[in-house]
Amino acid sequence: MNYQTILFDLDGTLLNTLDDLHAACNYALAAVGEPLRSREEVRRFVGNGIGTLLARAIPGGAAHPRYEEALALLQRYYRAHDRVKTTPYEGVLPLLDALTERGYRLGVVSNKPDGPVKTLCRAYFGDRIDVAIGDRPGFRRKPAPDTALEALRELGTNPASALYVGDSDVDIATARNAGLSCLSVTWGFRDRDVLLAAGATALADSPQEVLAFLESEEPCGC
Repeated sequence: MNYQTILFDLDGTLLNTLDDLHAACNYALAAVGEPLRSREEVRRFVGNGIGTLLARAIPGGAAHPRYEEALALLQRYYRAHDRVKTTPYEGVLPLLDALTERGYRLGVVSNKPDGPVKTLCRAYFGDRIDVAIGDRPGFRRKPAPDTALEALRELGTNPASALYVGDSDVDIATARNAGLSCLSVTWGFRDRDVLLAAGATALADSPQEVLAFLESEEPCGC
């Protein structure tokens, strides 16, 4: 397969955002008088957007009588504290530089709100990412294919020449729904057995292995 474009998930793939998400989640839970969640629990809850994160964390889910209040608190807190402990995973920046040097177009597709996705990408990746898309009106969240296909449209390419790289079962389903090849990474928010159970067909244990996978596939780099 001669890939021209690489689409990345953001949380758990390029950026380790877990500690800031954990803090925001527990801030909201404490504010409405509910028990706090462990870091490991929050790791399992993320992947489908911040509303689903809270629904999984709060007793009773979205039916909790103060769910909407807690969600507003979580969102406000996270917007103000989304770069306290967040950092790119080791090896990610060299990977992005190597891909750029080889001529790939790079995009990010996330279930985070669109504004924070763009802000985080600019803050941590500079001009390395050509297109960054998050949750926004008119587009269904992943695993629906909408945002992945929109990213490809903005990049001027198509699913046949693109690879999707992500860390979760949601990303595997997104790639499948968008007609994309998928490479699953094991350093993020889902364990290897979860990825395999979700249908992962190719795995990378480090950013260096992502590059090795692409080189083994003989991408055109055009």
